[in-house]
Parts: sequence; C-alpha cells; structure tokens
Amino acid sequence: MIASSVDSGIPALADPAHIEALRSIVTPHLSDNLDRLSGIRGLTPYHDGTKLVGTAFTVKCRAGDNLYIYQALTMLRPGHVLVIDGSGHLDNALVGELIKCYAQQRGCVGLVVDGAIRDIKAFAEDSFPCYGRGSIHRGPYKNGPGALNVPVCVGGQVVNPGDIVVGDEDGLVTFAQSEAPALIEAAKASFRKEAGIMEEISSGQHYQHWLDAVLISKGLEYGEAHA
Repeated sequence: MIASSVDSGIPALADPAHIEALRSIVTPHLSDNLDRLSGIRGLTPYHDGTKLVGTAFTVKCRAGDNLYIYQALTMLRPGHVLVIDGSGHLDNALVGELIKCYAQQRGCVGLVVDGAIRDIKAFAEDSFPCYGRGSIHRGPYKNGPGALNVPVCVGGQVVNPGDIVVGDEDGLVTFAQSEAPALIEAAKASFRKEAGIMEEISSGQHYQHWLDAVLISKGLEYGEAHA
C-alpha cells in the first residue's frame, strides 16, 4: 500500500458561544458578508433539514476509498464535522448507514462529502446532517491512501482543519474561526436590514426607499407607478 499521511493534531473546537450564535443565522447572510465568494457548491442535503454547525475535521480520500474516514472516526471529538474530499467521485459511496451511526456515537455533528453516499433512506429519516455530491449503491474500497487534518477542496471551496462549517437548506459556508465574531455581527446586521425591507414591501406601496437606493447607485431611475 502506498504510504499515506495522518496528522496527529486534532483541530481545536470552535468557541461554543460562536457555535450557538450561528445556529440562528442563515447561510445567505454569512455568504453575503464573505463577499459572496465563499461557500461549497454542488452538494445536496440528504437529511431531514436539521441545521449543521460545527468545526471541520478534514479528510482527503482516494476516489472511492474510505479507509481514512474510518481512521478519522476514531480520532474526532464531539462537535467536529467530517469534511471529506472524495474528488467528487460518484462510482463508489464513501459513507453509508454504518458510518453515520458510528459518527453519531462518537459525537460527530455532521458529514460533508464531496463524493457519493448510500443508504439514503437512513439519512432521510434522521436529523443527522449529511451533505453529499450524489448517491450510489456500490460500496467503497479500504486500501488508502489518504490524509487527515490537511487543507481540502470540497465543492470548489478550500476548507482548512478547524474551520467553522454552517449548513442549512440553502447550502454550506465555511470560514476560519478567527472570522467568526465579526461575521456573526455582520450577519445579524444583514438580518435587521432585510427585516426592514420586508416591512416596507409589506406596506403595499409602489415606491420603495431601499429599491430606489439600489437603482440610483447604478445610475437608474424609479419607474412610474402603474395605474
């Protein structure tokens, strides 16, 4: 077997206060305040819609091979999210019901898999967050190589071990723990701003201050009200 790397450093868990604050913040508000450039693309939630918030424990797998996922399960701490770079390979599932159950037993708070999963009914009927590139019945190999706690690329996003992972029905956003305090406050401000806009829209008036400001900023003018 080709030699593989295992980084013994376990990613430090994010501040519990930040994790708790992020539970009530939607991913669009986080994404908007990350210049709309960050975020994992192309993965589908397979669970019941429960929100995912946790700290990334990264795994890089050989396509169709989950040996290092099993290694990661023996090392992770409660509060970690397994973020798995499977190269987007869809010919063999990297995780299924057995891994789901053991991950839950270990305190893992979710799976993010840039690859295939199987046993999708077990995920669909559970609140354990799981995002995947696709699904297939064919199982994985267990030969390696692989690597743990290294930067990985998942859905076009580089994820570092220890990054915060937030997932909901709109998708997945990741960012460094050091960014959390400012990002949380900015996202809360976005929520307040949008709440004000929604209140103005609900007034039923044709003229909207927020929309006028957008149009003016682009050199456009507000249209006349329809009769």
